[in-house]
Amino acid sequence: MSYCFEKIYIDGQWTDSANDKFIDIENPATLEHFARVPDGNFVDIDKAVRAAHRAYEKWSTTPLAQRTSIMRKMLSVLESYQDLIIDLEVKELGAPIEFTTKTHCLYQYTRIRSYIDCAEKLALQESLELSHVYREPIGVVGCITPWNYPLGQVIQKVIPAILMGNTVVLKPSQHTPLTCYLLVDAFERAGLPAGVLNLVTGRGAQVGDAIATHPLVDMVSFTGSTKVGIRLSQRALESVKRISLELGGKSPFIWLPSEDYSPAVKQLFDSIFLNSGQTCTALSRLLVPEKDLKAVEKLLLENVNAYTVGDPTDDANKLGPVSSKAQFEKIASYIRLGLEEGATLLTGEIPTDCSKGYYVKPTIFTNVKNDMRIAREEIFGPVLCVIPYKDVDEAISIANDTPYGLNAAVFGPKDEALAVAHRIRAGNVYVNNGPRDVTAPFGGYKQSGIGREGGYAGLLEFTQQKAIFDHCTF
Repeated sequence: MSYCFEKIYIDGQWTDSANDKFIDIENPATLEHFARVPDGNFVDIDKAVRAAHRAYEKWSTTPLAQRTSIMRKMLSVLESYQDLIIDLEVKELGAPIEFTTKTHCLYQYTRIRSYIDCAEKLALQESLELSHVYREPIGVVGCITPWNYPLGQVIQKVIPAILMGNTVVLKPSQHTPLTCYLLVDAFERAGLPAGVLNLVTGRGAQVGDAIATHPLVDMVSFTGSTKVGIRLSQRALESVKRISLELGGKSPFIWLPSEDYSPAVKQLFDSIFLNSGQTCTALSRLLVPEKDLKAVEKLLLENVNAYTVGDPTDDANKLGPVSSKAQFEKIASYIRLGLEEGATLLTGEIPTDCSKGYYVKPTIFTNVKNDMRIAREEIFGPVLCVIPYKDVDEAISIANDTPYGLNAAVFGPKDEALAVAHRIRAGNVYVNNGPRDVTAPFGGYKQSGIGREGGYAGLLEFTQQKAIFDHCTF
């Protein structure tokens, strides 16, 4: 491998940053600083954007078959890095090995294959009555990604952008940037032309803003908090850039009246507790019939102990630490707030000691009211709010009473659950144990974002339409 974590990647070369400072990467389970990456700045971004701009004309006219061939070669190289990807993501994020293997690694290979397959089937030309409409690449795309799915969030942007003929400047999270180096290395070994993909590490306030305001960047694709997404998009729109935002969520899970809720428990707990609750689609609000609240509480308590917390390298643990001290303190403050607001702590505790890692136990609040802050604000930790409802109409009203609309789920008889799903204002809704479809569009309503990722929609997100009126009479 040719990469070095202390370099950035511009115009096909691993090079020093213009800034001589570095950002330490901390293992949240051990508190060890085990790597460091450059603290890049606007000079690095300018070089990277200009390299992408130079590479754009040739890459945008490269036949799709050639682009997909390079992508398949890249995937083959990346698959050979499986053990290293798992090792790095366990260390930089703190996710346990089993979850890291399935979700942070193998599932990302599935995503890449899906994008390649969809790209080969995607219609990029349409004939109308008096014209032809073409889908063309947008240009230079600035991709800004979060820390909670270090490789996955990058793949959701970089792969479709490059497949559709764009060139990319990537800024990964300063907290979990290491597996991005493996992806860039795999692209280089696959023969991706210089300048098509550039990597600049650094802090969002500096590098992210430099991407959003650079005059040669044509599109900004951002995943992260709603607050930061709004600020970045405002900067990008000063020069009328295309923006794509995948933001926060406070997703409801409606349990319709049932004699047996146990089939839905695993889906609920996997969503809110795995990855230590650091998932934008986490089902963080459980809506249950008021008459069944006590029975549901008993069921949750009977199952929560299976979600053990501890050393992520120990196969016995399902949850590792949360990602950082700042995240640890934020979650602790919300648990404290929940008690102050009058919610009942069914299980869990206010975490206080992070001297041996940033560990937070699965936490469940019950008797939550939907106007409480713990029910309205994204905690981004293993904290579940249980909210009782009187009837289905009230459940739907509570589900939709949120500034977000990213994800939701419904458990119950299929026809009834489908009817409820259609009434929920969210971009994704799971009915019972329906599996995720990687070819389906992913994105949210309201303050959960603008645009879609995944499958055909995710590819089209990185294109723009051109109409040519060519039905000439002379």
